[in-house]
Amino acid sequence: MVTARLATVADLEAWRQGLVRKRRPRTRRVRVCIGTGCAARGSRDVLAAFREEAATARRGGRRVTVEAKCVGCHGLCERGPVVVVDPGSFFYQRVGVGDVAEIFAETVLEGRLVDRLLYADPATGQTVATAEDIPFYRAQQRIVLAENGRIDPTRVEEYVAVGGYTALAKALTSMSPEEVLVEVERSRLRGRGGGGFPTGTKWRHCREAPGAQKYVICNGDEGDPGAFMDRSTMEGNPHAVIEGMIIGAYAVGAREGFIYVRAEYPMAVEHLQMALEQDRTRGLLGDDILGTGFSFDLRISRGGGAFVCGESSALMASIEGHLGEPRAKHIHATESGLWGGPTVLNNVETWATVPHIVNRGGDWLAGIGTAGSTGTKIFSLVGKINNTGLLEVPMGIPLRDVIHVIGGGIPGGKAFKAVQTGGPSGGCIPAEHLDAPVDFDELTRLGSMMGSGGMIVMDETTCMVDMARYFLHFLVDESCGKCTPCREGVQQMHRILEDITQGRGTPEELTSLEELAEVVRDASLCGLGTSAPNPVLSTLRWFRDEYEAHILERRCPAGVCKALIRYHIDAGKCTGCMLCAKRCPVDAIAGERKKLHVVDPAVCIKCGACVEACRFEAVLIASGEGA
Repeated sequence: MVTARLATVADLEAWRQGLVRKRRPRTRRVRVCIGTGCAARGSRDVLAAFREEAATARRGGRRVTVEAKCVGCHGLCERGPVVVVDPGSFFYQRVGVGDVAEIFAETVLEGRLVDRLLYADPATGQTVATAEDIPFYRAQQRIVLAENGRIDPTRVEEYVAVGGYTALAKALTSMSPEEVLVEVERSRLRGRGGGGFPTGTKWRHCREAPGAQKYVICNGDEGDPGAFMDRSTMEGNPHAVIEGMIIGAYAVGAREGFIYVRAEYPMAVEHLQMALEQDRTRGLLGDDILGTGFSFDLRISRGGGAFVCGESSALMASIEGHLGEPRAKHIHATESGLWGGPTVLNNVETWATVPHIVNRGGDWLAGIGTAGSTGTKIFSLVGKINNTGLLEVPMGIPLRDVIHVIGGGIPGGKAFKAVQTGGPSGGCIPAEHLDAPVDFDELTRLGSMMGSGGMIVMDETTCMVDMARYFLHFLVDESCGKCTPCREGVQQMHRILEDITQGRGTPEELTSLEELAEVVRDASLCGLGTSAPNPVLSTLRWFRDEYEAHILERRCPAGVCKALIRYHIDAGKCTGCMLCAKRCPVDAIAGERKKLHVVDPAVCIKCGACVEACRFEAVLIASGEGA
């Protein structure tokens, strides 16, 4: 393990070559995901068990060398803990400590598969042995996530061995800051944090702005419900983010930077801290980086979990020690940002893309995706979908491929209804637009947005009015309250949605809801308020009939809104098995064994336990005036 400072680029290359020579492709190796999703299901205990097996491994009476290593998120989060065995890249899912001895004896030592732990395609039931054969991975194009699941994120040696910091060395020794900037402009990379502003344009504004002290900031404050793109990147490959930031600082003339991470991401913070310490020790960060004369350092700033601090000016206020509230942007941050200095703020994914642009050229990235949205995009795919997880796809991929190929379709054979993109402030896109390409402009045209990359899938059992209400409730809580349109307007929109889902809605309120949404969108101070109406406006645009059913017929078509539904038992299907009565938490179901059971609507809390318990589909949900 090299701990000496790398004084020159030649030292870095010599170190890399030495690391590569030590890597043996045929070495028996177990890669255990310790990303947050897998760790929550006990993957660290699985890793410890594999290391115990490796410590005493023998085959044919001889000692066998086996490496058991931790890696970042593989992406197929719902199937965790994920374990991959090399050579062969055999992919195992939902591995527990009790499975370790069998995997070690059969696969690690003998190369035989443990069939019960293989991935099974939800459509065909067919098992596959490697990740490359799983449609979830096969349809992706991984650039930023290429090394997630392969390298140990806690060791800089692993990042260097696969080409890490070659882009930094190239930029500092064979490119001027202007040349780096030109390549980023040529790539047409747009910011992946949600706004989609051209990265090269932002960098140029900062570079040309007067001011001796300039800053670069990484926005790792990922607050969208169901989103974990940035978290997984910081956990699984922190050095990629750091390398991109150093290159960006060189291009714009910054000497200091910050990585803003929410405190709820302890593993991301831990891995970033380790990476920064390792880089300083080896001369990849700090004074006179790699002997080139360029100096730059990074610090971590922890956020308190306020959703509004994902907004650029609120984030900078938080770093400065002030209350995290947005400011009016009369002057761009590239001219006067952090402590009044010209500042570039990009998100985790944007920074992690930069080293690839420097190594391969801007034209290379511009050749991926669409003309207006180049490169790839990372999404978190959650909700009513078979393959929940993290994916990276080329811009322009049809939504249908994301939902039905990568996502594996909708569980239980139910119909796809809509997908919300862009987090809680995003819009809902209906099934009729499943063939739409996923890029900045098309999603905006459909009333949604790219956002940071969250995708929430909904099936036929989802009530779109209730969905809009849910996200407005979140935004009411997260509004900082500084500006009246957002503080009062979002709250009033939420109140109207509550009325509609409770059966108190009126046609006049529907008109007020639309008018209010327009005002909030046009008059709010920051992006939280201007995008908050998206869930309302998009669902009104594509699912207006559901709003009208709630208001005019007092009916929830999806059978979700409790005030508009009533549970009853079909006399022709009820067998009197008493399972529904036993499961009811409030004793609202009466009846004797082998006789018809009855639900008391005055007692029923409409929790759905009886529906889940009944094996004969005898418990029905009525919706409408009589419910």
